[in-house]
Amino acid sequence: MELQSVALTLPAECNLILGQTHFIKTIEDLYEIMVGTSAYVKFGIAFCEASGPCLIRVVGNEPSLQEAAIQNAKAIAAGHSFVILLKEAYPINFLNAIKQCPEVCTIYCATANPVEVIVAETAQGRGILVVFVLLF
Repeated sequence: MELQSVALTLPAECNLILGQTHFIKTIEDLYEIMVGTSAYVKFGIAFCEASGPCLIRVVGNEPSLQEAAIQNAKAIAAGHSFVILLKEAYPINFLNAIKQCPEVCTIYCATANPVEVIVAETAQGRGILVVFVLLF
């Protein structure tokens, strides 16, 4: 087993929600949660598939946040993990709805602070072990 530390990159004035799910359709459900909770939020969501070609799916309404979410998802590269980057809103407004999404297994963190993810890699794939959030 190999361990890797991955520092996530958050755009200025941006918040992050990092989590894990068990179903590929989750990205569509997360999109609906975001737009259904706030008409003003700007966001990008990236989701790492865990089978087949292991693509990264992306949705959102702000291209720069979608691209930043993709870059963070690529860096983590752990199956069924998702990265939500949002502006003009706070994670607290979305967390209950995200937690109620039947496919969501875990929310690792929701913050605007620097985040470091420890990822384990085996012959079977990659998985998130722990998340460190820098406190100011």
